[in-house]
Amino acid sequence: MLRVIDTETCGLQGGIVEVASVDVINGEIVNPMSDLVCPDRPIGRQAMAIHRITEEMVADKPPIEQVIGRYHGSAFYVAHNASFDRRMLPEMPGEWICTMTLARGLWPGLKYGNQALREALKLEVETPAGLHAHRALYDCYVTASLLIRIMTFSGWDAAEMVRRMQVRGSTNTFPFGKYRGSRVDDVAKRDPGYLRWMLKNIQDLRPDLRSAMERALSADQ
Repeated sequence: MLRVIDTETCGLQGGIVEVASVDVINGEIVNPMSDLVCPDRPIGRQAMAIHRITEEMVADKPPIEQVIGRYHGSAFYVAHNASFDRRMLPEMPGEWICTMTLARGLWPGLKYGNQALREALKLEVETPAGLHAHRALYDCYVTASLLIRIMTFSGWDAAEMVRRMQVRGSTNTFPFGKYRGSRVDDVAKRDPGYLRWMLKNIQDLRPDLRSAMERALSADQ
């Protein structure tokens, strides 16, 4: 089971006003949940113009800390531009998958907003009645449909999508050492012994760098 999650906020700096999710199980979208949330700051006018959630709509709602427990329980959380939603939300126990990142790799040259991908890929999705784009539950259905398309098109399961997210680190550059500024995957081709030496002898490597090095070595075999 993968849980697709989305937030609407007071602006780019935070303050959640709505959270929603749907689950994707065996290619089906099920278990919709949504909550309006009382934010910790005023709603910005630009944000309000986009999601149309007003101060009056959330004034008597609980804060995010009181509702987020309903959304726990999945080993995998999926979001479109996941780094944003992950940063907005309290800590969520589970792996994160970003449909925007995966779509960029699968379909180069498109526009990667949720609605733009819905149109470009001709996604067939039944969105909830009475909602519109940029309401959290509506956007969850679009993201879930995109997720299903990604999985059917690529053949990837949840574990492989997580791996693909981590593989992005293989294009990162070394932050130190004789290959400082060089890409990890380039060094794996040029000097794999150096990577193996680092993995064996440097115990405090950043987890993302260690993962990128291991995967770059594996890909080059």
